[in-house]
Amino acid sequence: MRSVGSETALDTFVDLEPASDDFRADVLAGLAAPQKAIPSKYFYDETGSRLFERICGLEEYYPTRTETELLSAHADDLGALLPAEASVIEFGSGSADKIRLLAEALRRPRCYVPIDISRGHLLHNAELFARAHPDIQVSAVCADFTKTVDVGAIVPAGPRIGFFPGSTIGNLKPDAAVDFLRGAAKTLGSGGYLVIGVDLKKDRAVLEAAYNDAEGVTAAFNLNLLRRINRELGGTFELKDFEHCALYGEAHGRIEMHLVSRRTHRAEVAGATFDFAAGETIHTENSYKYAVDEFHELAARAGFHPALTLTDPLDRFSIHCLRAE
Repeated sequence: MRSVGSETALDTFVDLEPASDDFRADVLAGLAAPQKAIPSKYFYDETGSRLFERICGLEEYYPTRTETELLSAHADDLGALLPAEASVIEFGSGSADKIRLLAEALRRPRCYVPIDISRGHLLHNAELFARAHPDIQVSAVCADFTKTVDVGAIVPAGPRIGFFPGSTIGNLKPDAAVDFLRGAAKTLGSGGYLVIGVDLKKDRAVLEAAYNDAEGVTAAFNLNLLRRINRELGGTFELKDFEHCALYGEAHGRIEMHLVSRRTHRAEVAGATFDFAAGETIHTENSYKYAVDEFHELAARAGFHPALTLTDPLDRFSIHCLRAE
């Protein structure tokens, strides 16, 4: 942990960024598996973070727009339920609009701690929030937020509110989602609240359009993962050899995102060689969708109880306020 100088509005910056060796090990193991796969957390280098911000503004991508509308429309409900003078811990440095809306709904929040794996994106968003809210202590933590992070040294005593917007919980398989929620409950403490966005199950056409936008921004986001591997791990991928694919699988209730090999070819990563058949895929992301009762059951396994559930008129998206045991 280190304090930051007078040139920034941040109170503290804690650097727990995963080592590059972790990226290398995960990519090599994933590409050696029978179903090649790379963890979706590695999408978010600086370019990937910028591309995702563009995705959030696309017409087809309803989650960001709908969640923001829910936060705005139900600010009074959130403010009445959530404790005053709380510290807000955001798992993932998400939309500046969302954390602004939550902060405005709360009664005299004391502290804001965004946790994110993408250092540049994290520091930029944290700095913007700190300058806009000089009365709130802001400390940024560069870390993998899916793992339990001890924030005791930078969060003052008092109630804690977790914030996990964007339906990012859907990127985790159900058992991993429960593990994350258990870790969040530990971070927030008994009686702490978690405000979490969860995408709802709906028509396949709506879901698939959201991940296959007409402008090709999601495709660029997916392919950027190969560009990052080339840059950081000495990869030899030709991006033109792959195409983006996202399909909804009803059996698992999830969108699956893949990079599909256009032809038979070979690529190297960190000195290792990998063969690709035409049509073979690299599985890059899942995005699970939950009915309200399904998500409540998942949260209960982690020790959370529903205190408030919000959905939009079209039943596309939900926001849950959960309370830790």
